[in-house]
This record gives sequence, structure tokens and C-alpha cells, in this order.
Amino acid sequence: MAGKHIAHMLRIKELRDRLLFTFLVLIVFRLGSVITIPGVNPSVLFAHFEELARQNSNSFASYMDFFVGGAFSNFSVFMLGVMPYISAQIIMQLAIIIFPTLKRAVEEEGGRQKMASWTRMGTVAVCLIQSFAVTWYASSVPGCIVLSNMWAFRALAVLTVTTGSMITVWLGDQISSHGIGNGISMIIFAGIVARWPGAIAKLAERMKSGDVQLLSVIIMFLMFLGIIAVVVFEEAGERKIPVHYAKRVVGRKMYGGQNTYIPFKVNPSSVIPLIFASSLLTLPLQLISMFARDGQGATWVTRLSAILVPHGWVYNVVLVILIVFFAYFYTQVTLNPTEIAKNIRENGGSIPGVRTDRTEEYLQKILNRLVLPGALFLAAIAVLPTIIENLFNFPQSVSMLMGGTSIIIVVGVARDTMSQIEALLRMHHHDGLGSKGRSRSRSL
Repeated sequence: MAGKHIAHMLRIKELRDRLLFTFLVLIVFRLGSVITIPGVNPSVLFAHFEELARQNSNSFASYMDFFVGGAFSNFSVFMLGVMPYISAQIIMQLAIIIFPTLKRAVEEEGGRQKMASWTRMGTVAVCLIQSFAVTWYASSVPGCIVLSNMWAFRALAVLTVTTGSMITVWLGDQISSHGIGNGISMIIFAGIVARWPGAIAKLAERMKSGDVQLLSVIIMFLMFLGIIAVVVFEEAGERKIPVHYAKRVVGRKMYGGQNTYIPFKVNPSSVIPLIFASSLLTLPLQLISMFARDGQGATWVTRLSAILVPHGWVYNVVLVILIVFFAYFYTQVTLNPTEIAKNIRENGGSIPGVRTDRTEEYLQKILNRLVLPGALFLAAIAVLPTIIENLFNFPQSVSMLMGGTSIIIVVGVARDTMSQIEALLRMHHHDGLGSKGRSRSRSL
């Protein structure tokens, strides 16, 4: 059955071209992830991060590498990935809610294009700040910088990293336009999957040295499968709100008179709050790394860097709070009960058992009941890597990649990509990936 679906996918020229284009773009992204920025000694950098990994004290590097597939540890041209773009999106979404004038400008004709342009400009600003911060981090590694003029290196590195991040965002846009899946999500997906072999190799080394027991690995593997099952089950769940449309006559035609429903997912915001919260925390982490160079910064900065580590309890508490906040925030932006209720009324619809003037209140009540459990689920998944690391003594890179955060991102992106592939198959009169029927088309 799987072979038949793959054959259908390869026979359809449009789908075949989109898949090939996506793979080629992801290959370009992976190549850029290993090209070190000018002025850095790769061997010294590699030895530095290897030593941190042996001491299990590379929390910051492991966290930064999580979304960029190891590009940060390589100090590559794509070392920031798409995270500055996501941070800029968060800032823009918050600005739209805070400033009514900006919201009106976005709702006008051509407003979405303006918002996209402003987000790009904001991405450049965020890139400049974050890239400048990581140059200070590089200067804290003895022998890492080969240029004698440190400010010349910083200017070159900032320009290189900023350009690399904007190229990464452009590659994501190309995947969205000409490939399969959401481009930004596919870039993050590729970065996570690319690090799995290395994480498994490190885990095998720990097992050989006796630092990790076989029983712990078996328990971890069962947890891994359990998380996948729970994530798939949770992502597929939805609450159906029935809507009845009354009959109405427009000209000589009659419209309406049908029953339908509004599907509200159990987790309406999916993995977006988790990505938003994680990316928003990268900026203070980078600033801390810039000012607390080997503990030689200001006293309060040194203490803050010791407290706000990616696997500390303070960091995880802040992360949980941000996930819950962004879950409500993103759901309110994408599934606005006021707009949904307005559309239902304008089209002569009503929800059975609910007064027309109470539709908005009813929808808001339903969303609130869905958002909180979904947000708490994401929060529990987000802190799982810390629990795994502390409980089983796994390396940080392994706990993050085998933890719930990476799984929920990978599963979510895989489901969205499969949905797009299935839609293209059905458009060309083939069965979807989950169908058992026979193909109804023989020629393209």
C-alpha cells in the first residue's frame, strides 16, 4: 500500500517537482549550516564545544542548536536560522494588539503586504542584535578568533550572520511557494531531524562508558513512542460546533438550508506557542552570554546567567508561563470569536441552542475550555527534556532532541506536510495517503 502511494506521488509531475524542490532547498540549508563564518578557527571551536559536551555544561549551545540543526555550534553562516524572523513576527503581532492604528493599517487593502515588509525589516533588526551578541560569545573562547582586529571581525560576523539568516527566511518562503509544507516549519523540522543521528551516537558512547544504563535507554525509547502516540492523538482531536444556516432567496436562487460545523482543534494553536516562547527566550540568553563572558561580567549578570540556564527551574517556569500566554494570544488572533460570530450572523446562520446575540460569548467559552488544556499539554511537553536529563543522566543534546518539544514539532510538521501531499493527490484524482481505494486516474 505504501509503495502504491509513493508511485502515485512520483507519477504526478507537480507533486514530484515540489518534493524535489523542497529536498534541494533543505540540502542548501544543511550545507550552509556547516560553513563557518569568516575569522573563526573551526578546530578550536569544535574542541571547545566537545569539552562542554563532556562536562554536560553546554546548556546554552544545546538550546541554540536545537532549532538550527547544529549550525550554532559550527558558528556557521546560518547559525541563527529562522529564529530572528519568528521573534520579529511575535513583536509585530503584539504591536498590532497594542496599537489600534497599526491594526487598522493591517486591515486595509494591501495591509498584509505591509505587515510582511515590516516583519522583514524587524527581522534584520533582531538579527543585528543577536549576531552581535554571539560575536561576544565567540570572543570568550580562547584562540577561536583568528583576526587580530576584533572590531573588524565583529563587523564581518554581524554582516555574515544577518545575511545568512535572511537567506534562510528566503529559502523558507521558496519552500512555501514552490515546495511542500510550510517553509519556516520545514527549516526547523530539517534542523531537528538532522541532529538525531549525532544524538544517538552520543547516547551510544554514554552507554559504552557506563554513564547511561541500558534499562534507562529502554524506558526512554518507550517514552519516546508514548509521546508520539499522545501527540498524534492530541493533534487529531477536535470539537465540532454545529451551525445551521436558514434558507434565503437571492434573485432566483435559494441559498442556505444546510447544517455544517466549525471544527475547533483540541489544541487550536498547535506547536506555535512553544516555538514563540522558545524563540523569545533566545534574545535574553544571547545577551547574557555576551555580558557574562566566562563569569567576568557584572555581578548581577553573572548571577542571572547562572539562574536563567535552559535546564534550570527558573527558565522552565518562565517557559511555561510564556507558552500559556502565547497559546491564548495566538488562538485569539487566528480564531477570533467576534469575527466568526459576525460571519455566522451575516450568512444567516445560528448555533442550535444558542441565542444569536450570545454566539460570540459561547464561542469564546468553548475556546477557553480548549486552550487551557492544550497549553498545559504543550508546557508539560516543553519541560520533559529537563526531566529526562535529570532523571536518566542523558546528554543535554539527547534529552532535547528526544524530548517532547522536538517530537511535537516533528509530528506537527509531518502531519501538515502529509495533508498537503494528500490534497495534491486528490486534486489529481488519486486516493489520499490514508485511503484504501483504487486510483481513478491512469494518465497525467
